[in-house]
Amino acid sequence: MKLQKFTSLLLTTCAIFATALPTFAEAKLKILLVNGGCCHDYPKQGPLLKSMIESSLDAEVTLALSTSNQPDARFAVYENDNWADGYDLVVHNECTARASDPVYIERILKAHREGLPAVNVHCAMHSYRSGNIRKPVEPGAENAKWFEMIGLQSSRHGPRAPIDVIYEETDHPATVGLVDWTTIKSELYNNIKVFDSATVLARGAQTIEGERTDELAIVWTNNYGPENTRIFSLSIGHTSEEMLDENFESLLIRGILWATENINPDGTAKNDLAKL
Repeated sequence: MKLQKFTSLLLTTCAIFATALPTFAEAKLKILLVNGGCCHDYPKQGPLLKSMIESSLDAEVTLALSTSNQPDARFAVYENDNWADGYDLVVHNECTARASDPVYIERILKAHREGLPAVNVHCAMHSYRSGNIRKPVEPGAENAKWFEMIGLQSSRHGPRAPIDVIYEETDHPATVGLVDWTTIKSELYNNIKVFDSATVLARGAQTIEGERTDELAIVWTNNYGPENTRIFSLSIGHTSEEMLDENFESLLIRGILWATENINPDGTAKNDLAKL
């Protein structure tokens, strides 16, 4: 009898204790941030972008890093055929111009072609390249596949100088209410080809030695593959200091919301994703 009473008391105490424990809800968005490669301060940019996203949205960001800082860098996360399982979105912040293995690239693209949204930042536009990328690629060609996902083909950048950001689509949810601005010194990527599936939201221009450059696409959306997967790209963001600009942050966060279909027409977040 005493044992029964003790057991009953123990179970009751455990139940009360369990009830008193705080509960932690899982983040509503699961985001994979692929971060690394050559030519940029990726050890600083990765944590910066993770903090920026998680402080703005109800999101959990997983950092996938490369052990290499070379242009042929590979990421261990992509070596698994099921690398994208469990994620709502991938942020590509990588610079791997000489990583040209078609099997490896196809493994990445397959997930996006099947519906996984993406946000591409800066040098992601110059990654996974092969062949002559200085002339417009042919649809379906091996060296066109990454550009088809992005929605734009670029081959190089100009001198480091501030970029004037001019919004072209001012009623798009990702840009509505945003005002033109100028970055700190940055890199303006050229436009070899803008695909029909892409919509340019903002253009950028620089003044170099008194000469004004052409206005080139620097923020755009793309509908990719048979599932019309939402892809958002911004080719600015060369340095960590540039990323710290609130204008950059606004574009990044809205791009994530647009790509995951969590954005209202006025640019605000749906589904209680925004953190106060």
